[in-house]
Amino acid sequence: MKVLAIDDQQLVLLPLQKRLMDLGYEVAIETDAIKALETYNEFNPDLVIVDLNMPNISGFEVITHIRITKASSTPIMILSGNTKDEAITTAFELGVNDYMKKPLSLIEICARVKNLIGAPKMNSTIESESKVMIQQRCVGVVIPCYNEEERLLSEEFLRFVNTNSGYHLCFVNDGSKDNTMAVLRDLQKGREDYITVYDCEKNGGKAEAVRLGMLHMAKKEDLDYIGFLDADLSTDLADFDDLVKTIEKSNFKIVSGSRISRMGADITKESARKIISLTINFIIRKILSMDFKDTQCGAKIFHKDVIDIAFKEKFVTQWIFDVEIFKRMAIHFGLKKAKTLLCEQPLKRWIHADGSKLSMKDSVKIVLQLAQIAWIYRSRKDLKTHSLNSKLEVV
Repeated sequence: MKVLAIDDQQLVLLPLQKRLMDLGYEVAIETDAIKALETYNEFNPDLVIVDLNMPNISGFEVITHIRITKASSTPIMILSGNTKDEAITTAFELGVNDYMKKPLSLIEICARVKNLIGAPKMNSTIESESKVMIQQRCVGVVIPCYNEEERLLSEEFLRFVNTNSGYHLCFVNDGSKDNTMAVLRDLQKGREDYITVYDCEKNGGKAEAVRLGMLHMAKKEDLDYIGFLDADLSTDLADFDDLVKTIEKSNFKIVSGSRISRMGADITKESARKIISLTINFIIRKILSMDFKDTQCGAKIFHKDVIDIAFKEKFVTQWIFDVEIFKRMAIHFGLKKAKTLLCEQPLKRWIHADGSKLSMKDSVKIVLQLAQIAWIYRSRKDLKTHSLNSKLEVV
């Protein structure tokens, strides 16, 4: 039995393809709807699964091609994040057999497939359980790595991508001097569709590693959001997924994790680091003119359309580039508007990991770097204001 699945996001199709093939179906997938129409003619599927919201050709046009142009009764299932009644009604009027709304579990999708076209004859009747959810959004995660050979929690990252669809991890090797690169290549092997390794031959520091990784991931057309996360997983992957859920269901452009101590949260820091952090955060709030509790948490998620604003230019500082990101947003959108686009979300868990690259001495240097940011970005803001005034005078 043949199934043709069409969706412009490959990260949606890959787990669906694997699950259906495990069940014995022959599966073809297409991210380009135009090519999908050609594949339909050649593949002659017993079932078509298609998304509605796709560029160039919509799912409605695919349905029309099958039902009207080809005058075919091939069963069609919609798998889409479009939950509007109008879209659902139109789809059924065009002749679809089922409408599935994302997010949806693979178990349910496969049950619906079996209900429509039956199950293939299998040599074994044993089916592995799958708790994977097919999500509406696709997310890229940048993980900067410098000498992480001993600390990289490979199994946790693998477990996450295996059970959470719609994620693509990008590990950036920041010129490591140990065997980090070999560890990353081993982690990626056989999982190239879900894991990218970006190699920086020279160590440029965390800020540059994150910046290059974010710009690299922004080139992937099927990603809706892109974020970054520390390699030591001091922020839990489940917490990061919560940040994604927040940005997905809101109008925020950036959602940043916050290591605020509160009831029910597992937040640990060294006492000395905590005192310094409080002092630094007070200075940061004054520079940004925003009431941030914790700008420096290494877990942040961005809407794809602000990646260029936040990461196009190199950062002035190495450790506190997060402050520069928020400053750039304030300059680009204006302080009042920027405040509505930024969200700080408390984490459920954050543990200070042994072997951190940031020493107490480095923490003291941050105060000087903050002064540098305040001076440089004040100048940039003045230049932007001057340029805007000049344009108004010309008009």
